[in-house]
Amino acid sequence: MSVDGARGHLAIETHGLTKVFGHQRAVDDVDLAVPGGAVFGFLGPNGSGKTTTIRMMLGLAAATSGSVSVLGREMPRSGRDVLPRVGALVEGPAFYPFLSGAANLHRLDTADRDASSATRRARVATALDRVGLTAAAGKKVRAYSLGMKQRLGIANALLSPRDLLVLDEPTNGLDPQGTREVRSLVRSLAADGATVFVSSHLLAEVEQMCTHAAVMSAGTLVAQGTLDELRLAGTAHVRVRTPDVAAARVVLTGLGLLPDDVGDGDVALVSAPLAAPTAEPELIVAALVAAGIRVRGFAVEGASLEDRFVALTGEGFDVAR
Repeated sequence: MSVDGARGHLAIETHGLTKVFGHQRAVDDVDLAVPGGAVFGFLGPNGSGKTTTIRMMLGLAAATSGSVSVLGREMPRSGRDVLPRVGALVEGPAFYPFLSGAANLHRLDTADRDASSATRRARVATALDRVGLTAAAGKKVRAYSLGMKQRLGIANALLSPRDLLVLDEPTNGLDPQGTREVRSLVRSLAADGATVFVSSHLLAEVEQMCTHAAVMSAGTLVAQGTLDELRLAGTAHVRVRTPDVAAARVVLTGLGLLPDDVGDGDVALVSAPLAAPTAEPELIVAALVAAGIRVRGFAVEGASLEDRFVALTGEGFDVAR
């Protein structure tokens, strides 16, 4: 793999990336930084500008303003040199329905001016095997399920060694087993040194696959970083197990917290965001005990990714398939 795609360098970098359609700013002043070797989750609700951003990154759409660098080269100016090192599955796979999966990959590989015809059959077989489609290689694509077509699209992206994989909703339409296989495949690609850029709306998948993530909302990049950094940026909560709910609420409110009751059988949990300057965990416990409140459990919980993303976008995300 080249130095540009190696760990420690940025595989994708944008500055002020903007796309305007008429009076609508579909992508507004986006500064992305995707580390080489990362599995990078690109998150956001429908219409948040994810696909438009990806299309500009790959030179499929012209930016209104701003710049894009992929594998250390300016795009789209260096597209002829960069794109052979990039595998992509964007906006779902499109294949000839009357041809088999293997025949489709042969045709697509033939269109690649840098692909050797001498090793084409072996490359196609390897790509199909890697996505679990060897048994269906001779079946016509019109008989494929949506999940099988999705895997065939990933196989197309893997026909040649790649420094960067860009996958738009790679687990779309897959059953749980297929989802696990794709998740394992993504991890193996990163372990081999590739950078994997995954656009998704499934938080559970991002948490299990990705090392870094960015969040889009209404065309704007609202957060990016490692998963741990994104979680830490959220608001922690204290949870108190006590039968003295009313009294606990008074104490927590007096400390500047905003408690909510959460039922838990015959013992209530009082949960409150840990944001007040006087709300160190030790002070909270001391205040509860001093007030004679029976504390049966106490914990400080960090913000979940779901909480963080909802706070950033104002919209919910799917957290499981």
